[in-house]
Amino acid sequence: MESWELRLTVSPADWDNPVFWFCLTSTFTMITPAFELNQDPDFLILSARVPYTRTSEFDLFIDGTDLKFYAKPYFLRLTLPGRIVEDGREKATFDIDKGLFTLRIPKETAGEHFQGLQMLTSLLAPKGSRSAKPLVEVTEGSGNAGGQEEDEEEFDWQIEQEVYKEKSEEELGLLQKYGFANQRCGVFHRLQEEFCEVIDLKNPEGTSAAERRQARLQAEASAFSSDHYLADLFEDDEIKRLLKFRPWWTKLRVSPEQEEESAVSFSEEEREQLRRFTNRSYLLDKTSRRQAWLSLVDVLLAFCYEVRSTEGEHSVESPWTIRKLSGTLSWLETYSSLHDVLVSFGRRVSSFPLYRHFALVTSAIRDTAKILHQGKACVLKCLLEIHKVFRENEPAYILNDLYITDYCIWIQGVKSKKVGSLATALQKVVLQKKDLELELDELESAAAMVLEEEESSSSSSASSSESDDSDDESCPETEEGGETCKHSPLQPPPSVCPIHHTPTAALLSEERRTLDALPSASEECRQLIQELRLSPERRHSEPSDASADGGASGGSPGETRNITELDFSGGPEAGTRRRFMSNLAVTGGPGTTPLNPPTHTNTEAG
Repeated sequence: MESWELRLTVSPADWDNPVFWFCLTSTFTMITPAFELNQDPDFLILSARVPYTRTSEFDLFIDGTDLKFYAKPYFLRLTLPGRIVEDGREKATFDIDKGLFTLRIPKETAGEHFQGLQMLTSLLAPKGSRSAKPLVEVTEGSGNAGGQEEDEEEFDWQIEQEVYKEKSEEELGLLQKYGFANQRCGVFHRLQEEFCEVIDLKNPEGTSAAERRQARLQAEASAFSSDHYLADLFEDDEIKRLLKFRPWWTKLRVSPEQEEESAVSFSEEEREQLRRFTNRSYLLDKTSRRQAWLSLVDVLLAFCYEVRSTEGEHSVESPWTIRKLSGTLSWLETYSSLHDVLVSFGRRVSSFPLYRHFALVTSAIRDTAKILHQGKACVLKCLLEIHKVFRENEPAYILNDLYITDYCIWIQGVKSKKVGSLATALQKVVLQKKDLELELDELESAAAMVLEEEESSSSSSASSSESDDSDDESCPETEEGGETCKHSPLQPPPSVCPIHHTPTAALLSEERRTLDALPSASEECRQLIQELRLSPERRHSEPSDASADGGASGGSPGETRNITELDFSGGPEAGTRRRFMSNLAVTGGPGTTPLNPPTHTNTEAG
């Protein structure tokens, strides 16, 4: 149990201002907590259940018979049968495990007995009486007949409150499970508006595990951008730089005291956080333990990607990145095998973050295996970092209560051999691009063929230009007698070889055969490949009659044409969006760059 002193963060003038309370209660959806009142001769004792709230954000107002309590998203306003006073003797405690807030407030008159503390409904009602009918009826010739403004009267800024009713065990049993080792339920029933900014699942209480997985797969498929993926694939300078980064866990040395674990040092802040945790025991069955281990790997994978993508410097996007890349945190996913965890992580890396490259997926897997091999102390340090990142973010701190805090406590009691065996098992799992079912191999093959065609086209243009220059040099200048070149202009020089032109129909036929040869390409993928494979010859129209008589059907040498313009942008759920432009240019002379490199621009925080 944690005890702390009351510190009001709102000025007394704001507490007395009814407009402040109106704005406060209108901005957020206020929840009336479950509470009860008790008393002794000198104190009034308020006990309120406020689970999943931040312990540093309690506000309290005491004035005579008025008592107001606020801890987002909970709000409680009571009209007491006796007067209380704020004289420095008040004391508050908060039990984090139970989510129970206990407040002792001095009575103004010591020894006074407050009547009706069990009448919770009447205590919630604001001062004064209310009626649905007006007490005074306005008749003709009376009241505001002259159009003058009516007398200003006091407006009731209070909000309606209802007593919270706890769900029965039977009702809770019908709800879906989630949280650490699937040990929680009923949390989203009252805090849905708080969690909608954290998780992607809309109805956690009524959505089964199979329905969650299906919805997650659909969301990932719709968010996947082939243009974004190809841009990171071919313009990979930043990716290579990130892959060279060495996180702190790769620099640890083996502990001389414990041969199976590395020497991990904790900062003073981390040690203080460990002291704040309440020790508890977890009675988990075999299925729950397995689920806890798999979800731990999922969370660590997202953490490793975030550390590498920011090169160890957490940013304002870090909470979004970690929870978005973890199916456990964003979809309350439950996995059945390590391979399922890796597939989910690979799909999410390919669909959501700023850097979408398969090499970052494999790098995060190696980092996670390295962390597990270093021992549970290294795992604990990573979890404490995640706890801090979420703790400092307004909506994400709730994930600490659902997952991370329990993991920080649970991992300290597991056996080191379990952690080592999990690392060994993770290293044996093989993840391939085809496992992600995003047709990455087909996309890469199509893009590689486009680049190869562009390079060959550029080489052919350069060779043709050099050949034309050599022909011009072989013809002598006009002589004095008016005679031209010794070769007749109506006959081609015998030393020049005719250039073979492939018919357009043959090129299209070859293209269709190549496209059909790609294994199991979807219609969307086929359309993209068809678009990317459009070569310069097929962009030009068939030679007209004028060109057949000697006119040029193509552009002049040196003219640049914009062949393809691609919009490299992320899906609607991506925390960061980028726009890339790829211009495949064809020229008649050498020295032309076939691909304009896209540029990375981070325009939106996660």
